[in-house]
Amino acid sequence: MNISTSTTAYLREFMMQWRHDFHAHPELGSKEHRTSRAIVDLLRKVNMKVFPGIGGTGVVGVLKRGNSSRSIGLRADMDAIEIREANNFDYCSRHEGKMHACGHDGHMAMLLGAAHHLAKSDSFDGIVYFIFQPCEEAGQGAKAMMSDGLFERFPADNIYAIHNMPSLPVGNFAVRSGPVMACEDHFEILIEGKGTHAALPHLGVDPIVVGSEIVMALQSIVSRALNPVENAVVSVTEFITDGVRNVLPTKIILRGDTRSFDTVVQKEIETSMARIVHGISSAHGATSKFTYSHEFVATINTSNEAYIAADVARKVVGEKNVYSDCPPFMTSEDFGFMLAAKPGCFLFLGNGSEGPGGCGLHNPGYDFNDDNLTIGADFWVHLVEAQLSKNS
Repeated sequence: MNISTSTTAYLREFMMQWRHDFHAHPELGSKEHRTSRAIVDLLRKVNMKVFPGIGGTGVVGVLKRGNSSRSIGLRADMDAIEIREANNFDYCSRHEGKMHACGHDGHMAMLLGAAHHLAKSDSFDGIVYFIFQPCEEAGQGAKAMMSDGLFERFPADNIYAIHNMPSLPVGNFAVRSGPVMACEDHFEILIEGKGTHAALPHLGVDPIVVGSEIVMALQSIVSRALNPVENAVVSVTEFITDGVRNVLPTKIILRGDTRSFDTVVQKEIETSMARIVHGISSAHGATSKFTYSHEFVATINTSNEAYIAADVARKVVGEKNVYSDCPPFMTSEDFGFMLAAKPGCFLFLGNGSEGPGGCGLHNPGYDFNDDNLTIGADFWVHLVEAQLSKNS
């Protein structure tokens, strides 16, 4: 995209300043106090009605033009994560062990740029809700804002969010109708056997053997218990014992997560896991305890809003730079909770493949690509003008 033709090019330096300030002062989920204050101040500078403290540290800015009651919600996430930054530029994290390693600093800056432009514009007819959401990484922020009356107080007709994507070229958008990101469930398996000397295994019940069989058997859920056309992942990520070098442990703990797109598949995974855990444990004379929790729902775009988002993206960056049927991703996003309540769309904006922008998300060397600031802000502006057109 030619920056000179950008709707928000005149705000580029401001957006960079805001983004770098957010990056230098990362705050973890539900503790985004400085970030929240900065957003409130920046929205009030353009005389916007601002409502802080939604769901804790969340902020909503409200902008109305004309007489229409039509409305749209635009959401950006605010929180950083617990990573020690490895970059050395002048706006590196000043908070040891905390970093904006997922690009939420850029997401906020893009939305603030759109807010500043639209606050001085008369190009739409309706209401725009600028939603700055805390605690996305832990999957708690969307639910907190909604429990605090987000959609009762700010009843958007539909809602949208953008996330940057490393490896996708800068200036490219990716979107799809239907499931775009997976649900995420967590599990913990406690196996209790009978500890004994490592030289005398026949005197005990070895929970390591039991746990090892369980780990392997869990992989059969995806390969054999589910319909082959369904997508799912079952991952054991922790294997903890209370044994030492020459002692078979008494107990082990297995932890991990599962991913899927469909609630029926989600339930089948949970049921199959419970059956495998208890069956194998019982066969070896061990006891077991299985717990399973639902952390993130699947992020599912509605067809109309996905179509609108792709159409607007084409107007911003051109037809060849928009992938309107990208594959779904097994990562999770708590914007899914909002999409379960409202029609809307979650789409991706390329962060590039070179330098820090090409680093994977949640990497200590990652950085949001500043070339995206005007592209993302332009998308928001054109989306508002398309959804709340004066001619509709």
